[in-house]
Amino acid sequence: MNWTSLAEALFGANHGIAREGDVLRGTVSFEGEPLAVIGTTDHAPIGVQLALAQARVVLDVMTNHPGRAILLLIDTQGQQLRRRDELLGINRAMAHLGMCIDTARRRGHRVLGLVYDQALSGGFITSGLMADACDALPEAEIRVMRLPAMSRVTKLPESFLAELSASNPVFAPGVGNYVAMGGVRRLWEGDLRAALRTALSDLPSRDQRAEDGKARGGRRMAADVVKRVLDAA
Repeated sequence: MNWTSLAEALFGANHGIAREGDVLRGTVSFEGEPLAVIGTTDHAPIGVQLALAQARVVLDVMTNHPGRAILLLIDTQGQQLRRRDELLGINRAMAHLGMCIDTARRRGHRVLGLVYDQALSGGFITSGLMADACDALPEAEIRVMRLPAMSRVTKLPESFLAELSASNPVFAPGVGNYVAMGGVRRLWEGDLRAALRTALSDLPSRDQRAEDGKARGGRRMAADVVKRVLDAA
């Protein structure tokens, strides 16, 4: 689903979301309350400029509208693979975006992520995975890297990784596997407005992704390891 169809389905034809390059921003009215919308489109690669542009919107919401809920619309191919961005410090720009979202949460802004098209690698980590919760549309595509690339990095045969991915969601792309691992809380099916209403009303007050992953069988050890670390601290 493209962003305009999604916006109209959620907020009507006069939704108030504008596109500036690959950045989406605006304020919509939902259930009689203002909702800040920030996102990207067209499988945008997240480089220094795009990360800082999104961070600027988050900072503006915190400054001008304390406590206002934020919806992150996610469609990204991951970080921008370009020497210019590496030299300018893409790692710091993306970390800045993630910290802005985290700061908004700590200041009482409810933050909800929605993967409506594609979410890859660092572009997803610094947006949807920084929210209080991240949901997705069933047709969305989520992955860290394709198996051929994973094979090159790990030096393991692609056939072996494919075999592992059949039983272990950590090695497999696909939105269903991210639900199993707890990274995605739930899929929005049917009435999208009703799904958004529910999603905003039951945002968790603490990070429970590891616990969800354990309960769903996708990440069976993460929650126990986290508990052991906290108990030892």
